[in-house]
Amino acid sequence: MKSDIEIARSIELKKIKQVARDYDIPVDEIENYGRYIAKVPERLIDEESVKRSHLILVTAITPTKAGIGKTTVSVGLALGLNRIGKKAVCALREPSLGPCFGMKGGAAGGGYAQVLPMEKINLHFTGDFHAITSAHNMITALLDNYMYQNQDNGFAMKEVLWNRVLDVNDRGLRYIVTGLGGKTNGITRESGFDITPASEIMAILCLATDEKDLRRRIENILLGFTSDNKPLTVKDLGIAGSICVLLKDALSPNLVQTTEHTAAFVHGGPFANIAHGCNSVLATKLAMTYGDYVVTEAGFGADLGAEKFYDIKCRKAGLQPSLTVIVATAQGLKMHGGVAQEDIKLPNREGLYNGLANLDKHIANLQSFGQTVVVAFNRYANDVEEEIELVARHCCDMGVGFAVNNAFTEGGSGAVDLANLVVDTIEKNPSQPLKLAYEDDDSVEMKVSKVAMGLYGAAYVTYSLAAKKKLRMIQELHYGHFPVCIAKTQYSFSTDAKRYGVAAGFEFHVRDIVINAGAEMLVIVAGDIMRMPGLPKVPQALHIDVVDGEIEGLS
Repeated sequence: MKSDIEIARSIELKKIKQVARDYDIPVDEIENYGRYIAKVPERLIDEESVKRSHLILVTAITPTKAGIGKTTVSVGLALGLNRIGKKAVCALREPSLGPCFGMKGGAAGGGYAQVLPMEKINLHFTGDFHAITSAHNMITALLDNYMYQNQDNGFAMKEVLWNRVLDVNDRGLRYIVTGLGGKTNGITRESGFDITPASEIMAILCLATDEKDLRRRIENILLGFTSDNKPLTVKDLGIAGSICVLLKDALSPNLVQTTEHTAAFVHGGPFANIAHGCNSVLATKLAMTYGDYVVTEAGFGADLGAEKFYDIKCRKAGLQPSLTVIVATAQGLKMHGGVAQEDIKLPNREGLYNGLANLDKHIANLQSFGQTVVVAFNRYANDVEEEIELVARHCCDMGVGFAVNNAFTEGGSGAVDLANLVVDTIEKNPSQPLKLAYEDDDSVEMKVSKVAMGLYGAAYVTYSLAAKKKLRMIQELHYGHFPVCIAKTQYSFSTDAKRYGVAAGFEFHVRDIVINAGAEMLVIVAGDIMRMPGLPKVPQALHIDVVDGEIEGLS
């Protein structure tokens, strides 16, 4: 079979204005970024249309390092829905350069179920990530300058909470010292870098409802505390306007197309292991304005992405998903069934059966939110019918819908069974109104416990001294009503990346809490998770190149 990039190049793309016409998006309102990409203004959102549209979340079992294929299934499902005569739209996240050049090589789907043009989407796209990076670091520079220019007036910071960001996996920048080399180089202090998807600006962009809300949230960003223990915000510096200028174009969602010319809104890119893992509210609502069925995804496993999709995004935006699709693979199930990583591509009925416990735990969690759940088995070339049938029978016994997704090799025709299952389930047994994991007025400790113990399976929750200090700070600043965004490993229900399957009875240790006062959420940093990833021993960057004017190595 051809590579992803070869397939992408073989597709004759429609001009983006024609894609817009096909979905009744006013062509005069969109702003072209070349022939095949456009920005669509958020003012086109129609809340009545949003209420009528069916929102479908695609999530997954706990992933392997190679992933599970949620984006491929999401795109494939949209293709399949269009094949059976439904007006479907995708609403996805933008890829980050960090994983593209690190582990994954790309994140635009795969095979014949991709969003296109994949090279541009995977690389600089419309510059949204660069705008977010620039806006975040502009705040840092202006804060440092304010400290430097006013030090002789007695101004000083007791604690700075605002770091820097970069959309590159660079472990060497996690902890740094700035201002070295003399007084004119600024104030010497400790700092550090997170990856851009973990930036609070990214979260704000993805949760903002319009330009006015964007400004309000940026003004509320907590930068730290002055020497007299007063909180300092972006509003106090008077710089919110300049930051909004940098984000003005980035706020509008991006319109692209799939391999079969289905409309796709690709906008925002927070990771689900260190951030809230969902595309922008604006992109989702635009998709729901113009699509009767909208397929969106949330990052990593359902314990991370789906929980945050419900408890943060849906809570804040008032969204009600009609159905949740959970993606499983034979390889992923075998890994969670105790099969060694190097052997998960080989037939192993016992290992696959044992791994079903991971799927079952995720399904039970999703159902606790009031969601109707169906399973999409994402088929790989080495899968055997006997093992697929085992999973199908297991889902049948559980009363959960099951369909095989072959969109990677067959495009929309390979997702027709899944599409029919989704439509039939929504018509006959749609999800109930969301039952969130915790209430706004629960204490922060209660919110964390309800997720860690109720959904992950932890026996108890502990807090470091630094985290306890932040809890007191949150109480004093009246931020306790914010939802919690738990940052932990994506490879396990626990905080131990190698504890596969269904973890239970473990300690859930909170190392730190990052206050995102502008995004209006509290990032609970658990275990040894880092908000700036490192590169693997053999990064994908070694395989990316330009050959005869064509980009190679993206997938």
